[in-house]
Amino acid sequence: MFEFCAMKILKSINYISACGILGYGFSAENMDFALQNGKWNFIGADAGSSDPGPYYLGSGTGFVKPAQTKRDLSYALTGALNSKLPLIIGSAGGSGAKPHLESFLEILREIAAEKSLHFKLAVIYADIDRNIVAEALKKNMIIPCENVHNLTAENISQATNLVGQMGTEPFIKALKSGADVIIAGRSCDTAIFAAYPIMHGYDPGLALHAAKIAECGALCAIPAGANDSVGVHLGEDHFIVEPLSLERICTPESVAAHSLYEQPQPQCFFEPEGKINMRNSVFTQHDNRSVKVSGSRLEPAAESTIKLEGARLAGYRSLTIAGMRDPLEIRNLDAIQQSVRENVAKNLKGILDESRYSLRFLRYGLDAVNPYIGNSSQNYPDEIGLLIDVIAASQAEADLVVSLARSTALHQSFPGRKTTAGNLAFPFSPSDFRGGAVYEFSVYHLMKVSGKEKEGLFKIKLMEV
Repeated sequence: MFEFCAMKILKSINYISACGILGYGFSAENMDFALQNGKWNFIGADAGSSDPGPYYLGSGTGFVKPAQTKRDLSYALTGALNSKLPLIIGSAGGSGAKPHLESFLEILREIAAEKSLHFKLAVIYADIDRNIVAEALKKNMIIPCENVHNLTAENISQATNLVGQMGTEPFIKALKSGADVIIAGRSCDTAIFAAYPIMHGYDPGLALHAAKIAECGALCAIPAGANDSVGVHLGEDHFIVEPLSLERICTPESVAAHSLYEQPQPQCFFEPEGKINMRNSVFTQHDNRSVKVSGSRLEPAAESTIKLEGARLAGYRSLTIAGMRDPLEIRNLDAIQQSVRENVAKNLKGILDESRYSLRFLRYGLDAVNPYIGNSSQNYPDEIGLLIDVIAASQAEADLVVSLARSTALHQSFPGRKTTAGNLAFPFSPSDFRGGAVYEFSVYHLMKVSGKEKEGLFKIKLMEV
């Protein structure tokens, strides 16, 4: 059951969300102007996501390049310290596991050394002990997320990195420690921005809804952009959101639309703290650039859960890209693909078993993005792009299969064919590319925990930088 703190309430809480993901960029000039001309309580930034897929969690690498991160972090850090404001960052390094966190901290220390900065740092680790997860599995305390397999002990052991998505409680604990800067591992996006208001006794439903709008930066504005900042002003019964850039505006429609962002239901969304009910939410134009929101409320969760994310090595990828323009060939593409599959398997017999690789064809311009839309035999496109994708148990095997599939597809016969020329036009030479290691989510589940258990999951380390 979620409980929020009851500290002395401030008249209002005002904060800046730097951008959608730290490293996506934002206007340093706009942030400086806002800091100099407004009263703010903290600066927050989300620094990661699971949107780019399991590779980054599994490999321990970031999807935003260090130079991008350093640029944004430098402006946010100096702006916060010069204004004596806490800087709160979640999902550091992209996926928020220890390798991501440590890489992010290297950049932070580099900036501090270059600019002679000194501050108190709180680091919150999101890595979850596998023994705890295994024990929860034995006690039937693990729930799969929608359309996800039931968890097994093998799934847990195979994950190269295993994290839990923290809510507001670890951030509140870090704030109470007096940290100037908080760098957290995998975090629920809203927790980064809702922790400070909730700690000061603000309505958690409004605080979490405001955080939902703020976490993507100016994506709630017109023109939308995750590479710009927004300011949020939270009162006792409402919040106001405005872009820092004078070239953007917020409207009731743009803010309401972002309330639906990544949500399957239009009248609510779910966070670790519970369900945020938006059935009675009201969006009104506050002035010509900002929107006022009221009426959102939290329905606390009946039981406490932590979302677990883990990724395992699934194999190695090789791929090739080609174009096709022969109308007869495009009409016979299904037959061509089937023949290529059969001929590849036949030619690999005794060398490589089919169980050790996967071979797929993505037909851009035909059905690669949405394979559920059927194609009329009288309405084929003039040309398509064909991506041949192979995943195998080793890089050498993936290279072998894609090479054979590419050469087979290049010369594959089909009904009505008149020419003996190649079927495919390759935009690159060499035509084949190594994609390297491939990871897949092996853990994407909710783990039931008690309040006391949750408190011990996310370790906080305090240090002077």
